[in-house]
Amino acid sequence: MRRAGLTEGTASGNYGYANSGYSVYEEENERLTESLRSKVTAIKSLSIEIGTEVKQQNKMLTEMDNDFDSTGGFLGATMGRLKTLSRGSQTKLLCYMMLFSLFVFFVIYWIIKLR
Repeated sequence: MRRAGLTEGTASGNYGYANSGYSVYEEENERLTESLRSKVTAIKSLSIEIGTEVKQQNKMLTEMDNDFDSTGGFLGATMGRLKTLSRGSQTKLLCYMMLFSLFVFFVIYWIIKLR
């Protein structure tokens, strides 16, 4: 039981649907599939780039966290030394040192403002 239209359509690659416009739908489907494939490829490459950027940012944040920890320890030690100086009889020397530091910062600020 073979149909005559089926053998003719099979030879042309339309499987008997040549008269119904199936090839038009198939071409449109192929075009839309290719469009979708290109969009998926673009999204995939974008997500890979985002992943790479996130890894770099996490590495940078970890390094900054380590730097802040070491700086915090350094400042804590410095504040401890300043407290030790202030408790001793050298408070007058500490005041002179603070005033000298403020003077130096003021001079540096003034020089920068003149530029």
